[in-house]
Amino acid sequence: MLAAATTLVVPYGLRLLIDGGLTAGDAERLAVIRNQFLLLLALAVMMAIFTSARFYMVSWLGERITTDLREAVYANVLRQRPEFFETLQTGEVLSRLTGDTTLVQTVVGSSLSVGLRSTIMMMGGILILAFIRPTLVLTVVAILLLFILPLALIGRRVRRLSRASQDRLADSSALAAEILNAIPVVQSFGQEARESARFSEASEVTFHTAIRRTRMRAMLTALAIAAVFGANLYGLYAGVQAVMDGRLSAGTLGQIALLIAIIASSAAVLAEVWGDLLRAAGATERLLELLHAPGEPADDASAAAARAHGRRAVPVAFDNVQFSYPSRPAVPAIAHLSFDVPAGATVAVVGPSGAGKTTLFQLLLRFYELGGGRILIDGQRIDRMPLAHLRGSIALVPQDPVIFSGSAADNIRYARPQADDEEVKAAARLAFADDFIRALPDGYDTFLGERGVRLSGGQRQRLAIARAILADRPILLLDEATSALDAQSERMVQRALDAARSNRTTLVIAHRLATVQSADRIVVLEAGHVVESGTHRELLELDGIYAKLATMQFFANAAAAAPAEPSN
Repeated sequence: MLAAATTLVVPYGLRLLIDGGLTAGDAERLAVIRNQFLLLLALAVMMAIFTSARFYMVSWLGERITTDLREAVYANVLRQRPEFFETLQTGEVLSRLTGDTTLVQTVVGSSLSVGLRSTIMMMGGILILAFIRPTLVLTVVAILLLFILPLALIGRRVRRLSRASQDRLADSSALAAEILNAIPVVQSFGQEARESARFSEASEVTFHTAIRRTRMRAMLTALAIAAVFGANLYGLYAGVQAVMDGRLSAGTLGQIALLIAIIASSAAVLAEVWGDLLRAAGATERLLELLHAPGEPADDASAAAARAHGRRAVPVAFDNVQFSYPSRPAVPAIAHLSFDVPAGATVAVVGPSGAGKTTLFQLLLRFYELGGGRILIDGQRIDRMPLAHLRGSIALVPQDPVIFSGSAADNIRYARPQADDEEVKAAARLAFADDFIRALPDGYDTFLGERGVRLSGGQRQRLAIARAILADRPILLLDEATSALDAQSERMVQRALDAARSNRTTLVIAHRLATVQSADRIVVLEAGHVVESGTHRELLELDGIYAKLATMQFFANAAAAAPAEPSN
């Protein structure tokens, strides 16, 4: 406001210079002109100080708002359930967190500042003109009102196209992220040219959408400038006539001319800023969708995990559980499923692919809500437990182990960030990961690369097992935790897991039945139902699905191990 006000005082200084200095007598003229120029110089210095202060403070505000927005959106995305990501790609989320927030930052930290200054200058200039020549301003405003409706219609179109442009940019970003994450597969099948063509096609669609937005924005700018300059030129023409008729002084005409120039230039800037604001409005809508997406409650998960650390084993019960995935509501993934896991027991869940084994783990962790029935932990329904407390009681070793782009020690310590180095190494030794970690270039401090690309599949699984051991929680979930290990490593890790399962309630998913023979109980699923239940020996004697799976696996393993017969 100070910078704009100072600018609006300059035309008054010009008026004093013309009416005072140029019309005074020769003896006084030089002194008057000198004083008026000193006044204009003081105004220029004040304008420079206020403008630089405005630039700094509003830029700071833009950075702060963008940072807060990015943090809030990211925090809310982390609280979303898995079904949220069934329809929204990771690349789309990243595009909103980076591209959209950068656009908002540009507008808030730059365009919005310029727009506010220009608005104040334009409105202030109109008010001063109204004080000098009220009838002149009324005519100028009437001319401007004729352009309001077309400006509003074009502005609405620019906003829609801005949203579409950001969506297409996000599509190309999501495609690139997906392909870069799968680059070994792309290269192994020789699909580099095809994927490059797909990205080029998506980029061209983005380009053409952006050009449509730019075309409409150019029309908006042209219409706004034509309206304002036309109205102001009329005002200047009327002012010249008033001077010729003796109704205005030359200084007042100079003041009017400079005010009209300020109003016109401010209006031209506002037309550009309006286009920027409309473009940012589309980006803001996309960010607000993520910010307002209903997610899980933001509990203190670390505190809940600390409370659960070292607790006694607890029983788990599935009582008439029913569930269908949101993307396939008509197809039951789990149907009327019931079984108990006593405290400290190890229960294996087996069955053909698609039987619902991994779904059980997702329901137990409340990644999805039940469609019917209930799941109990220590006699308490999980849907009535604080989410952080529930998950803080469970340690998970997933089928596809997740390795973060940090050191080996950081990856193990992820389960319990406050654990010291000795606890980390003890967990690694139990998971038989200590030897290969020490053999790495920097031992436990070795950087493992994105997704652990420097490790083999078996090494990644042993790190994930060490992470779960370090967590030391009452319930242990093992989802194909040894599927990438060779036979010798698997036997070692099985012994480690046996030790880790001590005084822990353990649920194990396995396709390789040799890994679950020692379980206290084996539950066989088929199409979301429990079809068999018992020990390994009992299920073999039953001669049902489990026996057939065991026969096929053990026969295949025996055939693979047998020496090949010599060919004739």
